[in-house]
Amino acid sequence: MLCSLRRRRRGGRDGGMVTAELAACLPVLVLVLGVALAAVSVVAARVRLQDAAREAARAAARGDSSAAAALARQAAPGAHVDVSAAGSQTVAVVRATVHPLGGWLPSLTVTERSVAATEPTGNSP
Repeated sequence: MLCSLRRRRRGGRDGGMVTAELAACLPVLVLVLGVALAAVSVVAARVRLQDAAREAARAAARGDSSAAAALARQAAPGAHVDVSAAGSQTVAVVRATVHPLGGWLPSLTVTERSVAATEPTGNSP
C-alpha cells in the first residue's frame, strides 16, 4: 500500500510536463506549417507561370501574338505577359504577384521565362 502511494505521488508531480512542452512547441509547429504552405503556394504559382510562358512562346513563335497573350492569361489568370522576338527566337516572360497564405505574408513577384524557335513563314522556296 505504501509503495502504491509513493507511485501516485511521483506520477502526479510530472503529470503536466508533456502539456507544458507541447504548449512551448506549438507556436514553432504552426510557424513551420505556415512556411511550408507558403512555399507550396509559390511553387504552384511558378508552375502555372511556366506553363503560361511556354504557351505564349509557342503561339508567338507561330506568328499568332494575340493568341499568345490569351493563352498565357488563361493558364495563369492575372499574369502580365511580355512577348519579344530576337533573331530566330521568340521569348515570353510572364510575371505575377503571389500572396502566400492569403495575404498573411508579404507578397512576392514571380517571373518565368520561356524561349521558342521562331517558325519560318512558309514563303521560302
